[in-house]
Amino acid sequence: MITMRGLTKRFGDRVAVQDLTLDVAAGKVTGFLGPNGAGKSTTMRMVLGLDRPTAGEALVGGRPYAALRRPLREVGALLDAKAVHPGRSARAHLLAMARSNAIPARRVDEVLEMVGLTAVAGKRAGSFSLGMGQRLGIAGALLGDPRVLMFDEPVNGLDPDGVLWVRRLMRSLAAEGRTVFVSSHLMSEMQQTADRLVVIGRGRLLADAPVADVIAGSSRNAVRVRTPRPDVLAARLAAEPGAEVTRSGADGLVVTGVPVERVGLIGHEAGVPLYELSAQEASLEEAYMELTGTSVEYGVTGR
Repeated sequence: MITMRGLTKRFGDRVAVQDLTLDVAAGKVTGFLGPNGAGKSTTMRMVLGLDRPTAGEALVGGRPYAALRRPLREVGALLDAKAVHPGRSARAHLLAMARSNAIPARRVDEVLEMVGLTAVAGKRAGSFSLGMGQRLGIAGALLGDPRVLMFDEPVNGLDPDGVLWVRRLMRSLAAEGRTVFVSSHLMSEMQQTADRLVVIGRGRLLADAPVADVIAGSSRNAVRVRTPRPDVLAARLAAEPGAEVTRSGADGLVVTGVPVERVGLIGHEAGVPLYELSAQEASLEEAYMELTGTSVEYGVTGR
């Protein structure tokens, strides 16, 4: 488990992370979302002891990262796929990491095979494509067979097969009872991969909930109805607390604030025939944009 309590980081007058308190539980894939500049990378760096918190603490398994005797055996991380000596081969890079944490050399070849780099293990890392570099970074994270794993944008540069492979890898690691904490800007991928989401904006916690709950909280969730008597149904629905009803075409209504079951029951009670009754669920992207709409630091205006 990763634990953060009052975690805060300031760079001069700028607050990068503000009083962040959360638990990243084992056995789940926890997605870490937020706009550029929201503080995601800074948060991960503080967990790994690369940045010192201004206030609060970040613990891995109840201890600070700096207190871990052989950290690669307990925490695996990919924060920057380019953080590799370009003149070293993939195998030499991983072997150096293994020796620093008393990890058997045979484990190097095991993780190279796991990430699909066995055929290029002897090539210099500087010649790798972005996708190959990502795979090498993931191999480094897996090297110590740790119980806690952190990945910052792990699918950057990967082709569709590679993205699917990462998704399955994350799910399988969580199924083994490991803690998996992964940031991404790919909402569709997070919707398919994560069990729980942590969303931050301008360094502050905006949401910490299961994926389904984050989506359910979106105002974009709606019910679409088609009926030959839309005016009658609209009048009945408008009396429901929290309901918003808009017309859609000659015989259609779009209803928000009322569950689909309730809309159907109201139509039945009013004696209104329904040609269509369907729930329209918001996407994670739509829910995310609502959550972070006022927290975007680097936005654009105009067309």
